[in-house]
Amino acid sequence: MSALPTWILQVLNVLFFVLHALLILFNLTGWIWFRTRRFHLICVLTTLFSWFVMGAFGGFGYCLCTDWHFQVRRRLGLPLFGHSFLQLASKVCLGIDLDSTVSDLLAGGGLLSIVVAMIAVWNRQRLKRTAE
Repeated sequence: MSALPTWILQVLNVLFFVLHALLILFNLTGWIWFRTRRFHLICVLTTLFSWFVMGAFGGFGYCLCTDWHFQVRRRLGLPLFGHSFLQLASKVCLGIDLDSTVSDLLAGGGLLSIVVAMIAVWNRQRLKRTAE
């Protein structure tokens, strides 16, 4: 990444903001629509893998997207504003300094809520199929 021109790093910085925010939004809502549930399951399982399996080596809640985004920001000499994407996004987009504990609780609570909702929807769908 160090050989990339500054303009490409700047584009990557913006792309990481947009794509990471869209990924989080999809993780939060993708279970709602029948047609997106399989892809949503893959996205959530990938997130869980990143947080817990890769997190065993990089720290709980490790996110590959955040790691790459922070590498880009370091190369550009931009501040990171914490250790998570939520902290970075809240500071850059909203001007709010988000405490790391609050950030971790929001992320963990969000992921737990997603998993509970996803399990409920998949079970309801399975029960509906077996009743037919």
